[in-house]
Amino acid sequence: MKRSVLTACSFAIFSTLFLSCKVQTSQSSEDANALLKESTSVNSSAKYVSTGVDFTVAAEKSLNSVVHIITYSKGRQSNVVTLEDLFGSFFGQPRRQPQNSNPRPVGSGSGVILDNQGYIVTNYHVVQGADKVQVTLNDKREFDATIAGLDPSTDLALLKIEADNLSPIEIGNSDDLKVGEWVLAVGNPFNLTSTVTAGIVSAKGRNINILSGDMKIESFIQTDAAVNPGNSGGALVNLNGELVGINSAIASQTGSFAGYAFAIPVSIMTKIVSDLKVYGAVQRALLGIVITDITDEFAKANNVNRLDGVYVVEVGNNGGAKEAGMQNGDVIIAVDNASVKSVAEIQDRLTRFSPGDEVKVTVDRHGEILTFSVKLHGTNDFS
Repeated sequence: MKRSVLTACSFAIFSTLFLSCKVQTSQSSEDANALLKESTSVNSSAKYVSTGVDFTVAAEKSLNSVVHIITYSKGRQSNVVTLEDLFGSFFGQPRRQPQNSNPRPVGSGSGVILDNQGYIVTNYHVVQGADKVQVTLNDKREFDATIAGLDPSTDLALLKIEADNLSPIEIGNSDDLKVGEWVLAVGNPFNLTSTVTAGIVSAKGRNINILSGDMKIESFIQTDAAVNPGNSGGALVNLNGELVGINSAIASQTGSFAGYAFAIPVSIMTKIVSDLKVYGAVQRALLGIVITDITDEFAKANNVNRLDGVYVVEVGNNGGAKEAGMQNGDVIIAVDNASVKSVAEIQDRLTRFSPGDEVKVTVDRHGEILTFSVKLHGTNDFS
């Protein structure tokens, strides 16, 4: 069955959620005893792990920084999914329909308080097309929010509320995250406010091709922390309670959590938010090249002598890469002195810069290692 990747805001089909409860009665008694013994062993191991890791500090530090977002619109069908909808539908109770034409809830998600000025980061898809955005803090105070900026290419949005006594989250460093490290997802799945789940970092720099557009940037943190509809825009935090990612999508066949979720790293979020605050739009910095990932098949077909880098398909005439001396066929192995092994990792690094900045790009040119100082250009330079 083809797997789909869905954003984790409130829209999903739940008819298959209960299929996992089916009992296999055809097993022999001997098989059942073996299964029970195996299950006991796994549970014992899980209990041992859980007693060795303390999630309480991280949960306490981050809960008050995560908000519940409800979006309203007059002309769209509601996609808000609650447990009442879920279980009501399962037991044959019809979903209640609104009786007037006033703006009604059409989406539900989460957001993260960034500072005492009332700025909140969330996902673009959470607030896209909304006529009204309402924010509820963990202390139950409610505020109407204004949209300060949108960036569909990274699926990020910046909101602003006028409020006192806020609890901004502490920003961590997503570059320091290690695969296998514990993380917590904090958000409002199914309108269950202030929900915390735990998992590990399963992968970094993941491109899942969920965003659209020529300038899309995907370098997701993959985690097995449970993320469901309504978690979009919520916090992914490390065990110190520091923000390392913004939960954005799930890989699922049903629309609900099925093992893996994806978060936008704060290394990308920080620059996007800064630009939205200052300019109202993102100032995108470009090398002026067309690049592609290197697979074993691609390397053999194009006589590339390494797999751990990114292949330069074409160097544009108007970009900084051309001016610096980069050529078609170069293999980029580092940007800003940080090694890169995929297009997603290069995008992650470049997102931190602005047009006019200079960045060091290290390439392998047929076995010769060269480093160029490239002046980054803005999108207007290529229009």
